[in-house]
Amino acid sequence: MADRLYELTAHELSDLIKSKQASAVEVAQSFVDRIDAVDERVKSYVTTTPELAIEQAKAVDDAIAHGEELGPLAGVPGAIKDNMNTRGVLTTCSSKILYNYKPIYNAAVVDRLATERVVTVGKTNLDEFAMGSSTENSGFFVTHNPWNLDKVPGGSSGGSAAAVAADECAFALGSDTGGSIRQPASFCGVVGMKPTYGRVSRYGLIAFASSLDQIGPLTKDVTDCALVMNAISGKDPCDATSLDVPVPDFTKSLVDNVKGLKIGVPKEFFAQGTDPDVEKAVREAIELLTSLGAEYKDTSMRSAGYGLPVYYIIAPAECSSNLARFDGVRYGLRSKDSSDVISMFNKTREEGFGAEVKQRIMIGTYALSAGYYDAYYLKAQKVRTLLRGEFEKAFEEFDVLITPTSPTVAFGIGELADDPFAMKLADVCTIPVNLAGIPAISLPCGYKNGLPIGLQIMAKGLDEETLLRVAYTFEQHTDYHKNKPKL
Repeated sequence: MADRLYELTAHELSDLIKSKQASAVEVAQSFVDRIDAVDERVKSYVTTTPELAIEQAKAVDDAIAHGEELGPLAGVPGAIKDNMNTRGVLTTCSSKILYNYKPIYNAAVVDRLATERVVTVGKTNLDEFAMGSSTENSGFFVTHNPWNLDKVPGGSSGGSAAAVAADECAFALGSDTGGSIRQPASFCGVVGMKPTYGRVSRYGLIAFASSLDQIGPLTKDVTDCALVMNAISGKDPCDATSLDVPVPDFTKSLVDNVKGLKIGVPKEFFAQGTDPDVEKAVREAIELLTSLGAEYKDTSMRSAGYGLPVYYIIAPAECSSNLARFDGVRYGLRSKDSSDVISMFNKTREEGFGAEVKQRIMIGTYALSAGYYDAYYLKAQKVRTLLRGEFEKAFEEFDVLITPTSPTVAFGIGELADDPFAMKLADVCTIPVNLAGIPAISLPCGYKNGLPIGLQIMAKGLDEETLLRVAYTFEQHTDYHKNKPKL
């Protein structure tokens, strides 16, 4: 058993460690060995931290030996997306411009996991600065989908999703700006949650689009998702946008009961481009929930159809502002081929940023420029307000909304390289959630050609508990979360 500990969920590992059936060091070593065995093919990690993991695991074993009361994630190996600051450990955003950056402080979520005595096994690959839907935009290398190594894992948290799917960590943290947790969770057949905007501190998350970014968990099942949410949620004085609201015990939402629950199914999320097999799997999931006592009704959300164009004005505008700090002066890459300060700025950015990041910076700068601000940015914000209002109205009638997470299953590496519009359509179902600031979860609900299909469940702001209850109920009556890719 000891050599296959990596196959277990976080809560199963926690039970073994606490009951002393396995030591935290044995658990950590199992994952370190697993990474050594498979990551050369999957390429989930930018940086691995095996020595740190064993050191942290030994501290957990010592604490248990001394009779200390430890939380449910103590000794459990987790991974961190490489756009969250980790003190003294490389934090690159998978960009050449930060190839050598070691922060002097931790992100708030990293400190919270440390308080819970989580064992850190590494930093995961992503689309550069979290801009992309396939992890093909990493400045270093492409991550491969463990279900089929010729397919993408999704993005931008593709490294985190692939690491969880390949049993290279028990859980991982990702960030979600327009679907970057949920879409790779869908492609890799794992559970991924984007919490309510402000539920989890963004302090120490290297910003892409500050009004959209949110950190959340990628896990092997819904129970683990609730455990990680308990650990990372809560008000943070270092993040003015984090909400000062009570954090419930999310594990109390893990109830197998959806009787009387009202489900809305917005037709706009099944638009042109949705794979018929994906729609069939999602409709069958809804039928299963109705057979368990929920009620469902088709509905319409007209402004959801504008989500994609609105997002691709607001997100680049915010990224244009946020990425201005990367100039080669204080940290990261500095171009050696420059004669003065201005040319150093220009050449550092030219050499350090990839094509996708440059494109989004230029789009955003244009949208914010004099003469175009009102026509683009301001109008996009007005449509965003309409979209938010439409979600609020929908949640007056329904407890949850259910849609596909992505219109298709994972596509081939390089398949959409010359079709940026098709690439962006991968996020058409997830983007409206970020614009509205509401929580949503993705979990596996079927397969096509051996590739996972994701089910997206949305709820009103700060109602992660209902999301978890519906997801847990679905999971208790299906086996999709138990299936693993064969590497």
